[in-house]
Amino acid sequence: MSGSDLPFWKTKKLHEMSPEEWELLCDGCGRCCLVKLEDEDTGRVYATDVSCKLLDAGTCRCSDYANRRQKVPDCIRLTPQEVARITWLPPTCGYRLIREGADLPWWHPLVSGDPETVHSAGISARGRISATEEEIAVDDLPARIVDWPMEDPAPSPSSPSVRRRRAAARHTDM
Repeated sequence: MSGSDLPFWKTKKLHEMSPEEWELLCDGCGRCCLVKLEDEDTGRVYATDVSCKLLDAGTCRCSDYANRRQKVPDCIRLTPQEVARITWLPPTCGYRLIREGADLPWWHPLVSGDPETVHSAGISARGRISATEEEIAVDDLPARIVDWPMEDPAPSPSSPSVRRRRAAARHTDM
């Protein structure tokens, strides 16, 4: 494959991408739209299973993306500068992966060609959101802290554990 045949995310830095390319890097996991809490003493950020009021829990997409900044004033607009600064982007985030020089995983819609693979691979927030920020009191948020938004639960289809499972499945089918 020549350089011109490579997909844009393999040939461009974040700041070189067009607005359309930039938007395509979002895998639609919804993890960045979960309410986060910051420890004022340590600066550590904790994710909760409570979502922004605009997150559609079924699609894991913003229900009013074009107007989100007006409706949620503290919504962060991701830019290459913000991606470099923000510490709480999940390790599976396409923006973070490209900034760190990694490739997109097999389940990313740009790789798989299917926007559902982010959900079927167990990456997204689908089925994991307990409430929206409007439905839960701020004082109750610490009880909603969860670890999964900062984990990468989906091994590559070619990883040893996936190959072992496939081999075991073939063996039992005989």
